[in-house]
Amino acid sequence: MSEQFYVVPFAQHNDLVRKAYQHRGYTAEESAKAARFSDLAAQHGIRTHNAIKALHLDHLFGSAAGGCTPAAQIEKIDSRFAASEIWNANKKLGQATAYDAIDKAIELADQFGIGQVSVDNAFHYLWGGGYVMEAAKRGYIAYTNCTAALAEVVPFMGKFPTLGTNPHSWGFPTTDACGFPIVIDWATSVIAMGRVQQFQREGVALPPNAAVDKDGNPTTDANEVNALMPFGAHKGYGLSLINEIVGGFIGGSLPTIRSREIPDGEKRTPAFYFQVIHPDAISGGAFAKGRNQIENVRAVIDDILGHGNENCLLPGQLEAEWAKRVEQADGLLFSAAEIDAFNEIATECGTSPWDINDLKSE
Repeated sequence: MSEQFYVVPFAQHNDLVRKAYQHRGYTAEESAKAARFSDLAAQHGIRTHNAIKALHLDHLFGSAAGGCTPAAQIEKIDSRFAASEIWNANKKLGQATAYDAIDKAIELADQFGIGQVSVDNAFHYLWGGGYVMEAAKRGYIAYTNCTAALAEVVPFMGKFPTLGTNPHSWGFPTTDACGFPIVIDWATSVIAMGRVQQFQREGVALPPNAAVDKDGNPTTDANEVNALMPFGAHKGYGLSLINEIVGGFIGGSLPTIRSREIPDGEKRTPAFYFQVIHPDAISGGAFAKGRNQIENVRAVIDDILGHGNENCLLPGQLEAEWAKRVEQADGLLFSAAEIDAFNEIATECGTSPWDINDLKSE
């Protein structure tokens, strides 16, 4: 894959993303949160879930297709549990909903030690790792999962896609222990569909046993992909199934009709789940050798990466290294193909395209 990148100033990127969302009818506040999220994804090298992917999702399944409603208001459902909130998002923009939900879960965790927010009638929030990363940077343990916008993954030993890519995302406040938040974030397919789209843009082959074509045969051609395969065989299948079952408890309906035409009385919206834990709420206090909690976490990490394992990576490390590269470049890094995609977005919303010749490269 090309390693030639062009440096786009943060303000220039965020301005285009805000304009693109407002052009599609989203409020200034929603558009600002969409730009904030896209900036965060690009800062950390999440090229599969940047603004290009976000706006592509919106075009296919969102504001143009009735799956997402600009200016929608979240309805909070009565709950008898003080540390839990249940929301009907009314198909509000996923990024705006998710930012509000993680903030509320943090507020609940401050009060009760743990807080959770479940969201029905949602629209996809993209990179779950971004929300738990921000919570981790603020000192909390955070988890989220969601049901994906489409059923694109075949179950283990199956042929027909009946599961979403269904990511799980954990964030841990480990900056003082290892220099960055540990963020364990993964789709339950071998690769995400956003990666397929990235490989299409870049002209790169898929890894083996990651996808199947329309006949159910394995393919490495990104242009021939009809469905994805779960990672780790039955293990990835089981993790994907968790999201569907949690979504079913929240209010999510049949995965095979999400974002598609539906029978009367059915639902086609994803569901979100957020959980935030205050570290003090799980501390037993009896750490060996008089260590405090964060010193103990550091000792655990050092032990795992010791004994000849010093070259192993921690989840979140590559993202942290990319963020440092972005900081040094003083702008977000995009390939030429990505610049072309952003210029298509600029044309759509009637703003000036980016001249690649005006951008620094590295």
